[in-house]
Amino acid sequence: MSAPYDDNNIFAKVLRGEIPCKKVYEDDHTLAFEDIHPQAPVHTLVIPKGKYVSLRDFAATGSDAELAAFVRAIGKVAALKELEGQGFRIIANTGVDGGQEVPHLHVHVFGGRRLGRMLAQN
Repeated sequence: MSAPYDDNNIFAKVLRGEIPCKKVYEDDHTLAFEDIHPQAPVHTLVIPKGKYVSLRDFAATGSDAELAAFVRAIGKVAALKELEGQGFRIIANTGVDGGQEVPHLHVHVFGGRRLGRMLAQN
């Protein structure tokens, strides 16, 4: 079970306009913007505008319109960033063990170079 939504998380502040962002795409249900600490030449975040902590929370309680808009937004970001030809990676970290740092659902869209292995070999 996810922790309760925190209205003071950084992405909630971005959505309220309290923190600026470099917008890539926006529709009624989603916002996509550049990551402030990019890990690849293209590193864009896609977030729902609703108060969802995790992908599980979103999948269980998001409306059909929100779910469809979120998936479409990821595709639109890939197209806007011209990633479709060479490929790209999406990652949604969930929870402490998954590496989630901000308790608002977000997908990282990475591209612009060969990204290598997904997980380090231990």
